[in-house]
Amino acid sequence: MKRLMIMAAGLAMLAGCGNKEKEYDATGVFEATETTVAAEQSGALMAFDVSEGDVLPFGKEVGLIDTTQIWLKIQQARATKGVYQSQKPDMEAQIAATRQQLAKAKQDQQRYKELVADGAAPSKMLDDANSQVQVLQKQLDAQISTLSTQLSTLDSQLSTVDVQESQLQDQLRKCHITTPTTGTVLEKYVERGEFVAVGKPLFKIADTLRMFIRAYVTSAQLKNIKVGQKAKVYADYGDGQKKEYDGTVNWISGKSEFTPKTILTDDERADLVYALKVAIKNDGYVKIGMYGEVKFN
Repeated sequence: MKRLMIMAAGLAMLAGCGNKEKEYDATGVFEATETTVAAEQSGALMAFDVSEGDVLPFGKEVGLIDTTQIWLKIQQARATKGVYQSQKPDMEAQIAATRQQLAKAKQDQQRYKELVADGAAPSKMLDDANSQVQVLQKQLDAQISTLSTQLSTLDSQLSTVDVQESQLQDQLRKCHITTPTTGTVLEKYVERGEFVAVGKPLFKIADTLRMFIRAYVTSAQLKNIKVGQKAKVYADYGDGQKKEYDGTVNWISGKSEFTPKTILTDDERADLVYALKVAIKNDGYVKIGMYGEVKFN
C-alpha cells in the first residue's frame, strides 16, 4: 500500500511538471542600432577624441578635419562680394541731373503752350519745347535701362557668390565630426594625424539606450502577436540570473525563414519561423550579443 502511494505521488509530480507553463515564448539575442560615422571631407585629421567603449551624447564634436583651405576660399568669396557691392551704381544719383533737366523742359513746354494759345509766341517755340521734352525723356529711359541691367548683373553675380559661400560653409561644417546619436563607441578605425578621404569610416557607434531583442516565433504563435504589443523581456546572465524589462514589439518580419541554428522556438519541430524585434529601454546592464527571453502579454 505504501509503495502504491509513493508511485501515485510520483506520477502526480510528473503530471504537474508536464503541465508547467514555459517561462518564455521565444528567445533571441540583444541588438542595437549601429551607425558607422564616415568622413564627409578630405584632409588631415587635426583632432580625434574617440576611444572604444566611450559613451557619447548626441551631437558631441569628437574630431576635426583640416579647415585651412576651405576657410581661405570663404575669405576669397567675401572679398569678391565686396568688389561686386562697390560696383553697384547709385541709380538715383546718376539720373538726378537728367530728371531735373526733364522737369525744367516740361515747365518750358507748359509755358510755351500757354503763350502760343494766347498768340504771344510762335508755334515753333512750342514744337522745340516738345522735342526737348521727348529727347530728355528718352535719355532718362535709356539711363534707367542701362543702370537697371548693370544692377541686375551685379545682383546675379552676388547671388552666385552667396551660393558659393554657402557651399563652403557647408563643407566647413562637415569638417567638424559629431556623434549622430547617443551611444557607445564600438570600433575606432583611424587615429589623429591621419589623412582621411570622403567616405572613409572613422568609428562605429551604437544606440545602447534603446536596444531590442531579435527573437523568432512560429506561425502558430504569430497569430497572437502584433506590432505595438507589450511583452516582458528577460536578459539572461547565465546560472539562472535574469533581469526583467518592459518591452514593445516594434517590428515583425513580413516573410518566413528557416529556423536559425542558434535559436529556440516554442515549437521545435517548426522549420519556418518569423523574426521580430521587441524594443526595451536599456538601463546600462544589457549588452549587445547577450541572450534573452521574451514572454508576450
